[in-house]
Amino acid sequence: MRNPATPGAVGELAELVLPWLPPQDLGAAASACRALRAAASTVTAGRAADAAHGLEPLPIPFDNLVDCKPYAYFLYTPFSLTPSAANPRAQPWGCTWARPPGPSWPRSDLGGFPSAGCACPQGACGGARCPCADADAEAVGSEAEAEAGMGSLTECGDGCACGPSCGNRRTQLGVTVRLRVVRHREKGWGLHAAEVLRRGQFVCEYAGELLTTEEARKRQRLYDELASVGKLSPALIVIREHLPSGKACLRVNIDATKVGNVARFINHSCDGGNLHPVLVRSSGSLLPRLCLFAARDINEGEELTFSYGDARLRPKGLPCFCGSLCCSGILPSEET
Repeated sequence: MRNPATPGAVGELAELVLPWLPPQDLGAAASACRALRAAASTVTAGRAADAAHGLEPLPIPFDNLVDCKPYAYFLYTPFSLTPSAANPRAQPWGCTWARPPGPSWPRSDLGGFPSAGCACPQGACGGARCPCADADAEAVGSEAEAEAGMGSLTECGDGCACGPSCGNRRTQLGVTVRLRVVRHREKGWGLHAAEVLRRGQFVCEYAGELLTTEEARKRQRLYDELASVGKLSPALIVIREHLPSGKACLRVNIDATKVGNVARFINHSCDGGNLHPVLVRSSGSLLPRLCLFAARDINEGEELTFSYGDARLRPKGLPCFCGSLCCSGILPSEET
């Protein structure tokens, strides 16, 4: 039996334990001995190589030529979760034994009506006779839709007879385009295209914790305080969907600050940016999802941005560094 104090045994144990540690604890472990320092360095390199924690079809690396931060630490989810489903305080990241990515379908955490959906045969979804078909699907990302504001789209859901390979689930297979998280001197981290993106192409969902309005307001007050002194970069977004009656509005609060996906790195642009936000509703789901599509052709290396909303000038508003000609100088603030 191998002595647990030998370097080989320490390295094997470190490979199992260190990926679960947050950066501060990982740094403390690295200072203990040479074997742990080497293991911690491997974990750090693995984290910097993939912001998606191995949970997306393609790795999404960090790129930092500004300072010494190799990555930003957070818990990853490919799709939005209720807080009860996002309870784990740790997640293995930077290891070689993490599970391979699977499709982000089905999404039972969003709730809904499992019996609702189409009964189309495989490969026939989205046609004229499919109840889940959206007549405006081809217009997603078009110039006309972008000018009209936030778009909408309907897709097959969990209650449909088709599977995850259905062509009417274009936003449900995770991030299938190459992206990169780049460090900026003023803005912090930002998400960039690592390949050419065509107008109307799906980029990613804005995923995080789904909050009640009460919890969103509570967190926003705390986030504002921490952000004002540079201790936090919040990623809480509020979506308002006007219902057909015109007399009511559905509010969805998504917080990707601690639990989210790569969309948490997308910065605001006062000119609307190059991404078009679209509310996607899957058959049988109670809540829509916020998905981001290319609003125009996007070059490789170009930063991805969208508008967080209308800027409301506040004495303590956070500065905006988008650099657009119409920049207000202040980031939009949500009156939660």
